[in-house]
Amino acid sequence: MTETVHKRKRFQIILDSVASRGVVTVQELVQELGASSATIRRDIKEIADQGHLQKVHGGAEAKVKAESASFRPYSLDYGDSANQAAKRAIADYAVSMCKDDESIIINGGSTTYQMVHALESRTLQVLTNSLPIAAHLFEHSDVRLQVPGGEVYRDQHIILSPFDNDTINNYSASKLFMGARCLSPSGLLETDPRLIQAEQKMLSKAERLIVMVDSSKFEGSGSLILCELSRINTVITDSGMSAEHKDMLETAGISVVTVTTEKASKAEAVTDFVPIRGRA
Repeated sequence: MTETVHKRKRFQIILDSVASRGVVTVQELVQELGASSATIRRDIKEIADQGHLQKVHGGAEAKVKAESASFRPYSLDYGDSANQAAKRAIADYAVSMCKDDESIIINGGSTTYQMVHALESRTLQVLTNSLPIAAHLFEHSDVRLQVPGGEVYRDQHIILSPFDNDTINNYSASKLFMGARCLSPSGLLETDPRLIQAEQKMLSKAERLIVMVDSSKFEGSGSLILCELSRINTVITDSGMSAEHKDMLETAGISVVTVTTEKASKAEAVTDFVPIRGRA
């Protein structure tokens, strides 16, 4: 593989990271790509010179064309970006669980968003309430893509509907992939009642629930129970999970998968450098 191809793949991952998080640091990209900080800085400068992102001190941020009427990158503030390598490894494993032509549901979130890279080369039927996930898969994959009807919530970059007669009502999936604010002995916890309502609707349409959480989510907090542990089939997390938390899950009959971040830290996108339409 030539150095030019390597560079194009680095460029695509940098653009995807900026699109999904809004702002990304050099050190985060070093961890994710396994390249030197000098190489990442040169890449950011070159992409910025081409007008596809904004170079800032210590990293890069999204840049949107005000006049563009086409797709635009989503400036997401998912927080906790320090765990991106773990999230990428978790997401790669999640996609490996899918069979060709399978129908799946992907809930919006920072960890589930990382599934888009591995999904680019797959043939699946995907329903998602996430605008960033839908936009990326529309541009970079051949999956059969569906989104629910409803209102766009700009803060969360998702589509939510209070009505029962939307797309979700007529969809049947073998697996639902979902992140969470917190995973505790009480179950999956969230804080927003609107999210609870929409996620429970998706949960009712899936045979199996696959929860994707990095180990920090076992220390989080939430006031609303999305579902109890007994509804969860599999949890995919990183090796930082404590023995106590692993025992909690296994006692509840949940299959636990732990992934390492070595592969994720050196991961490369499967597509060449083709910016999403409308990126500045």
